[in-house]
Order: sequence, then structure tokens, then C-alpha cells
Amino acid sequence: MGEHLIKMPDVGEGIAEAELVEWHVKVGDLVREDAVLAAVMTDKATVEIPSPVDGEVLWLGADIGDVVAIGSPLIRLKVESEGSASSGSGPSERAAEPPAQTGEIEAQADGAVKVPDAIVERQAKSTPPQPVERPQAPAARMHRAPVTCAEGERPVASPAVRLRARESGVDLRQVPGSGPAGRITHEDLDAFFVHGRQTAKAPGFAQNTSVEHIKVVGLRRKIAEKMAIAKSHIPHITYVEEVDVTAVEDLRAALNANKRADRPKLTLLPFLMRAMVRAISEQPHLNSIYDDEAGVVHQHGGVHIGIATQTGSGLMVPVVRHAEARDLWECAAELNRLAEAAKSGLATREELSGSTITITSLGAMGGIVTTPVINYPEVAIVGVNKMMVRPVWDGSTFVPRKMMNLSSSFDHRIIDGWDAAVFVQRIKTLLETPAMIFVEA
Repeated sequence: MGEHLIKMPDVGEGIAEAELVEWHVKVGDLVREDAVLAAVMTDKATVEIPSPVDGEVLWLGADIGDVVAIGSPLIRLKVESEGSASSGSGPSERAAEPPAQTGEIEAQADGAVKVPDAIVERQAKSTPPQPVERPQAPAARMHRAPVTCAEGERPVASPAVRLRARESGVDLRQVPGSGPAGRITHEDLDAFFVHGRQTAKAPGFAQNTSVEHIKVVGLRRKIAEKMAIAKSHIPHITYVEEVDVTAVEDLRAALNANKRADRPKLTLLPFLMRAMVRAISEQPHLNSIYDDEAGVVHQHGGVHIGIATQTGSGLMVPVVRHAEARDLWECAAELNRLAEAAKSGLATREELSGSTITITSLGAMGGIVTTPVINYPEVAIVGVNKMMVRPVWDGSTFVPRKMMNLSSSFDHRIIDGWDAAVFVQRIKTLLETPAMIFVEA
């Protein structure tokens, strides 16, 4: 028998550390080669750490939420081979073997796991973790009895399962867990949705004095850090203007009705993106990154528009690069692709970084005014609010018009209130007279 030490792998060029967001194993678990041991996060991208060998978990080197340096000891396994593989040791038998068939993962001589760039990077809302396979009789695996946690105990579940339960209003203490040690899986939640709620008692009016202490980790921690920096560093000025979008909505409907089969359906956002590109060409300093430590404004020629996107794991901002070089249909296609990648957890680090100005939209929720927080270190963000039909006076009578507010925030250190108003008014003019979007001045 021997030991095999697995270190925090190199999860990307220039990355010095990663946050541990989930353990898929615990001490005493038997794991098989390529079984997922843990998930770590860097810059909103999540990477799974697989096991390079079969073995038994002897020791875990970090807690959920810890930030671990690349190359630090992460997990120790007891393996069948003679001797041990660890930092500074000679090549192990595993290191001499040919790489796995996928060619994605190989064990290094020092026991660390090398993760090439091709490894799958996902968002914090990852594919539900598969239970670690333990040797047991087939009948025992097939007939594991669900376990409900005892009174006062905290249910055993992954962060992804807890998030899903919280969003669905489910108390995990009511859900029987079929995983190891009563661990609640996504399949257990599915079964509870189908059967459990049919027999659940109606909520009463008794006091609930329970308090759940939830450590802020992963994507939520990164969002918290970035929002704190944005609000503490940037003196925001927010400007709200209503826009008559009747004409652009009529144009959008006509284009969708006559579009080619290979073109995506247009929403309002591609029109807004094209209007922003035109407005930025007249006020290029709004398309900037402000390095407040160096006191330098980096004014970009390319318009890289971040699209704030709500996912099951939290807020993400995929980036439509070079919007100035895309027409309506290309903007729409890229929007669809990036939104799907973000929501499915497959967006890459490159797709989630590099924006120079951001759009945020809460209109679907019905809000008429918002105060958007700037995506630091950018200097402007444009917020889309609810569209609704309202009576508008045309000089002689009231007529129904489709109206929508734009709520936009600006970094007042770089953008004066006058310039902010000019920018929003230019976007308003372009949306109210959409032909101007397509005609060069």
C-alpha cells in the first residue's frame, strides 16, 4: 500500500490560486480513476478536479470557501501501489503510464494533477455531481434506503442542490437523501417535487426560530466582492429617461415576420446595441475602462458590450465583442449563444471578461426604474426597464404608445452629468427614429 498526494492543479494561464467551492468526496470514501474529487473556481469559471488513480481518501487539505494556491497539497489518497507519490518524490507508476484515452488529464511525477486548457470550464451552476462509487453489493447499490436527517441536523447536500432547493422554496430537512450518509442529490429533489409536495402539510403559523449559517463561496462571493468595489470606488450618477419604442417595435415585428430561416429572432436588445454603438462613436470616452489606481482612462476603439445575465448560480456578464462590427442579426445570434452558454454553465473565462460598457435588463420583472451598479472598472451601464402601452398626448388627443424607461448609471469621476444626459438622449432619438440607426450621418 502507498499514498498519492494530489496538489491544486494549474487551472489556467496566469492563475495563481483558486477557490474551493465543492468537495465531491470525504475522508474514507473509495474513489475510482477519473472520479470527480472537487470543484474549484477562478474568475467565475469552475473546473472539476478528477482523480488520477483508484484509492481511498485519507485527508482533505482545504475547506469549502478556502482560496488555495496552485501547487498546494489538496487531497491525499491511499493507493494499492508500493511507496508513495508526493511533492519531491520520484516518478510514480501512474506517471509512467500512458495518458487517459481522452488525453485531458494526466498525473505528474510529483503527484499533482495537470489540467490542460482543454479541460471543461463551467460556471458555478455545474452539472449535478455524481455520487462517489463505493464498492458494495449490487443489491445494496440498487436499494439504498432514503435517509431523512434527524431533528436539529443540517442536511447533507452540495451547494448546487442547496441553491436549487432555496430557489424552489423547499426545506431540505423534508427531503430524504439517497446518497452516501444521506446526501441529498438532484434526483432526490426531483422525486420530492413529484411525490413529496402532494402529501406535504399545509404551512401553519407557528414560529420558526431556525437560523441557517451559509458561507458565501464561489460565484456569489465573487459577485459580492465586485459589487462592494464598484459601490465603494465609483461615485454613481443615475439618469432615467422614457423612450417611445413604438416605431422600433413595429420595425422589429416586420423584420421577424420576413426574416430568413437561418436568422435568429430579433429582440429589442440588438437595436439598443446598435444605437449604443452610434452614440459611442460621438462620445467615445463612455466606452472606457478607468484604472483609478494609476489615474489612467483606457478609451477603447472596439465596443465590447457586456450583457448582464441572470443564471441559476447568480449574475454573469458574457461579452459581445466588437459590436461595432456586427449587424442586427449578428448581434442577436451572439446574444443567444452567450446567454445559453452562461445559463448552462459552459461560458469560458474569455467570454465572461473584457467588456467596455454593459447593458442590464430587468424589464421582464416589471420594474419601471432601476439604479444600475456600474460593472467596475467600466464607466457606464445602460439599464432597460419594463415596456408598456401608455396614453401619450400628441398635441390634440391621447394615443396609445409603447413606452420604456432607460435607467443608466455613470462614473461621475469621468463622465459629467451633461455628457451622460447627451448620451442617453442620443440613444433615445435613435430608438424613436430607428431608420437613423442604419444610416450613416
